[in-house]
Amino acid sequence: MVKDHKPKKVKGLNPNPFVDSENVLLAESSFVSGQDTPSVANGYAVQSTAIIDNMSPSQHGPAKRANIGETVSTRCRKVYAHAHDYNINSISNNSDGETFVSADDLRINLWNLDVSDQCFNIIDMKPSNMEDLTEVITAAEFHPIHCNLLAYSSSRGFIRLVDLRQSAICDHKARILQHGESSGFKSFFTEIVSSISDIKFASDGRHLLSRDYMNLKLWDMRMETSPVAIFKIHEHLRPKLCDFYNNDAIFDKFECCLSRDGLHFATGSYRNPNRQMKI
Repeated sequence: MVKDHKPKKVKGLNPNPFVDSENVLLAESSFVSGQDTPSVANGYAVQSTAIIDNMSPSQHGPAKRANIGETVSTRCRKVYAHAHDYNINSISNNSDGETFVSADDLRINLWNLDVSDQCFNIIDMKPSNMEDLTEVITAAEFHPIHCNLLAYSSSRGFIRLVDLRQSAICDHKARILQHGESSGFKSFFTEIVSSISDIKFASDGRHLLSRDYMNLKLWDMRMETSPVAIFKIHEHLRPKLCDFYNNDAIFDKFECCLSRDGLHFATGSYRNPNRQMKI
């Protein structure tokens, strides 16, 4: 329960006084006679350069050109706190513009953007006995079009699609997307590398992209048993999985993303490459 406190008016603090003083100088410099520098979208850059160029070396040392660009300041508007017992791994805004979800290893909570002291638990995977825990939540993503649909992935390689209209707790009635390859040969590392680290919906809402340790997979929401495309990212590392397990590198997480037209995908890997794929 949140206690009500009588509002108290306080003097606004200046988080960055240097930037504000620069802005004053820039505003004053715009009235200097003879200044014919054309204005641009980020007028700060042009004006700040003119100020530094007009300074004499004797007053401020060697002349230097600088481009500070646009200055952006941020401040915390709200804090949505004390709703998770574990580290939050995903936050996804809803297409309705009013709600969002936050997910940790065992729970997914639904929030209203205007209410920071109350949320609704819609997914709860915590067993009564933690020794019975077999999987954890790794990512959660709202459908880009239908505000009632939510997808979340697990460490066992499952992607569950739930309808928030069916029940208050949505972890029982769900469509499960699972690759049929899990029924083939299994090694000690099979379950570890099948853990999904990220999922992203395509803008059309029909396709879903998932990333596990070895592969990037594209799913059609109408096909639950197999992805429509598989891009092998770390297949060349399969002989080294034992070494990666010993140094914990096998638990590294990689993200993925799609272009707006849904034809191009990107994900990360080791040694700083950016892997891009096209259908």
